[in-house]
Amino acid sequence: MTHTAKLVVRSYELDSYNHVNNANYLNYLEFGRMEFLRAIGFDYEGLIASGYYLYVTHIDIRYKASARLFDELSIEVEPIKLGKVSGTFHQVVRNQRGEVCVEADVSWGCVDHSGKPSKLPDNFFVDGLRPEIKA
Repeated sequence: MTHTAKLVVRSYELDSYNHVNNANYLNYLEFGRMEFLRAIGFDYEGLIASGYYLYVTHIDIRYKASARLFDELSIEVEPIKLGKVSGTFHQVVRNQRGEVCVEADVSWGCVDHSGKPSKLPDNFFVDGLRPEIKA
């Protein structure tokens, strides 16, 4: 399942070159992932209440085109790998002209309340979290 979240570039996200500062794309990617989890019914608050957390463990990000003030961005999120303790999302940020601004693979891991890697509890595996098998 691929999910698309939308947002509009705000003035405080720009750098001195008048385009989105590269660090802000990490926030956009996070926003997109959280919107994806909400869309598939993942109980993130329940996960935390149960003493588990999802940590980002690695981001491979490629900057391709600039986004500017008031650009409407689409943040596509697709799970591409899922294990018992970790997974990876592929994400693409596009502007309203269809240009790819950023492409990233974001890996995450599940940890327990002590911060040690832990199996994601079975009741949190929901449809949409598993990558689709492509023919």
